[in-house]
Amino acid sequence: MKILFLSDVYFPRVNGVSTSIQTFRHNLRLLGHTVHLIAPDYQSVSADESDIVRIPASAIPLDPEDRLMSFRAVMKQVERLRAENYDLIHVQTPFVAHYLGTKLARKLGIPCVETYHTFFEEYLYHYIPLVPKQVMRSLAKRFSRHQGNSLHGMIVPTQPMQKVLCDYGIVTRSEVISTGIEAASFELGDRAWFREKYHIVQDRPMLLFVGRVAHEKNIGFLLKMLVQVRKVIPEILLVITGEGPAQKSLAHASVELGLSDNVQFIGYLDRENELNSCYHSADIFVFSSRTETQGLVLLEAMAQGTAVVSTAELGTLEVLREGEGVWIAPEEETEFAAKVVKLLHDPEARAQLGAAGRDYAHTWSAAKQAERMLDFYGEVLSAATVGVEELVLS
Repeated sequence: MKILFLSDVYFPRVNGVSTSIQTFRHNLRLLGHTVHLIAPDYQSVSADESDIVRIPASAIPLDPEDRLMSFRAVMKQVERLRAENYDLIHVQTPFVAHYLGTKLARKLGIPCVETYHTFFEEYLYHYIPLVPKQVMRSLAKRFSRHQGNSLHGMIVPTQPMQKVLCDYGIVTRSEVISTGIEAASFELGDRAWFREKYHIVQDRPMLLFVGRVAHEKNIGFLLKMLVQVRKVIPEILLVITGEGPAQKSLAHASVELGLSDNVQFIGYLDRENELNSCYHSADIFVFSSRTETQGLVLLEAMAQGTAVVSTAELGTLEVLREGEGVWIAPEEETEFAAKVVKLLHDPEARAQLGAAGRDYAHTWSAAKQAERMLDFYGEVLSAATVGVEELVLS
């Protein structure tokens, strides 16, 4: 099979969508299929640029990490793309890539599917604060419904997210297929090396957040929770790994909360050489996002044997299993902090939880998820063929 991925983001831009694309590209290619990717040009390259077409892109105001691809530049390549004889287009993001994907699919006469990575109902109002939250939620639902019903198929990472889309009125064929964990995620990192590199005392109790430092990740709650933990464990440290539009406000909040000595921002890490060591260096991985359609970082932390304390909302509600690497906590500062403190004070329980999480993470195989993706592609192609035949017969 020959597949064309389109995305508004990809490495070197670091986020969960980039990771998902990379994981599926790698495993689909291992299964003998061809996967090309159209993505923005960031004026720097990723570790593997094979079969990637970089498109001229402009900066987005107030969001310096992202780029806006040139629609016209892609459409100028229609005849070249036609000559590739793709079987299917798979869109990864709902911005320029979505409209390019649906238009190219019509021009090339092939189906278009899309993965719904982002829960926009709990996302957009953070970035357009002057519009009332309920108005933005209503617009997000209409936006998702319109886009979803223009496709031949939709992939969603978890069943709760699939139900949300059905409730929106999306009737397009859909399938729950999560992003799997690569074997490399289980290669244990170097705790001592990472702590030394980032000047973290080896035996200092350390909590960790990994992800985009964005408003929808609810990191502000983790700071407030940390205030409660510090009352019991004054030397506690929360390491925040990643970058994003909320970083300045969170840095300011940490000062306002008196946490200047208890919070450390370290930016993006090299996934190939540093990320595993980062996860492995933490005593507990903490997470409280309300918008995750899956929460891949939770599984990556578990793969390193790191105990997790997390809320369970939307996609993470399906991924997380109490005692399987995680203690699930409510989004309430005192109760969440109490679980963190209890786990920090009990090294044996922490080790047992981490070991259980490592076993659990092994069940999320990237290769298996790629096979399921191929099955879904086959269903979409069969349905499209039947539709054409019915049209001809009529």
